[in-house]
Amino acid sequence: MTPGAFVVVATTREVLDTPGLGPHLLAPWELRRLAAIRVPARADDVLAARLLLRLGAARATGRPPAAIGLAQRCPDCRRAGHGRPYLPAHPGLGVSVSHADGLVAAATAPGPVGVDVEPASRRPGPLRVLRRVLPGPDLREALAAPDPGPALLRAWVRAEARFKAGRPPPEDVHLVEWTDHGRAAVVAAATVTAATVDAAAEPVLLPPSALLRGPTAAGGP
Repeated sequence: MTPGAFVVVATTREVLDTPGLGPHLLAPWELRRLAAIRVPARADDVLAARLLLRLGAARATGRPPAAIGLAQRCPDCRRAGHGRPYLPAHPGLGVSVSHADGLVAAATAPGPVGVDVEPASRRPGPLRVLRRVLPGPDLREALAAPDPGPALLRAWVRAEARFKAGRPPPEDVHLVEWTDHGRAAVVAAATVTAATVDAAAEPVLLPPSALLRGPTAAGGP
């Protein structure tokens, strides 16, 4: 088992090309949602993200990926099947997932966690949307940069990570951002300090090879 908080970023192809990984590891409700996606590339991203999330949870719990039971619940409508993912059998372990245009990221932590990944070439907008999503200081700092585009993207992934972690107070958040130049990806992760959580739970970035190890990683022989 791996204590602490960690994040793994990979390309969709890196995940789907790993022997032993595939739709057979998903729950029936996940397969139904996957079948409803009409754009093949997006379906691949969703599948890869869910597989990577299972591998991360398996590493954190010591359980094989096939035994990881994922669930989702929307914090707004309280309905299951969409919204924030969680592990019913491991209520103290937080998990989060993200996917975007051939990139996937998964995070686990001993408490609430959020992760977001975006292609480094993406530019968020328009400004009226950014004003609603980004904290005022982050937006002003990004707009003051010589090239606001990359700065706005980094602010965007940080805001998304905080949102996925449950929008905790800023003083309670460990927020870390990385640029994966090899995969042309920008990723951020947010973890939350709480009385029941190790204060040193700042997330670390692991290489995809930490999870993508072929059949053994998928619980096979």
